Amino acid sequence: MTDPFARLPAPIPVTVTTSPVAIPGDDGTAVIVMQPSRHDHAAGVECIACATAADIRAALFDLLQSARDGHRPMFTRVVVDAGALPDPQDVIDRLTPGKIPALGLRDHAVLRNFRLVDAP
Repeated sequence: MTDPFARLPAPIPVTVTTSPVAIPGDDGTAVIVMQPSRHDHAAGVECIACATAADIRAALFDLLQSARDGHRPMFTRVVVDAGALPDPQDVIDRLTPGKIPALGLRDHAVLRNFRLVDAP
């Protein structure tokens, strides 16, 4: 198993879209489809299952670790389909440096190894 917090030689570009994304062929692109809450919550409250389903930092960390461990091919870019979320801006904010603080090693590893870009 590799060090999950090691820095890559260069950050992997991430594009966030609200349009449906075609599953790529063998062009080195990984696709993450973000899911909305599974059920209703009171205002300002969300259960752990729903919070995890929309956590882009956790999804990117898991994707990178899966590639490092050899469970999937390494990728050169990521496209995030946030079209099903009520507010895709939250995904963008979590990938924008300085916008939402990194709370743990996982978040720091993601912010070091991925960078938000505007277009695919």
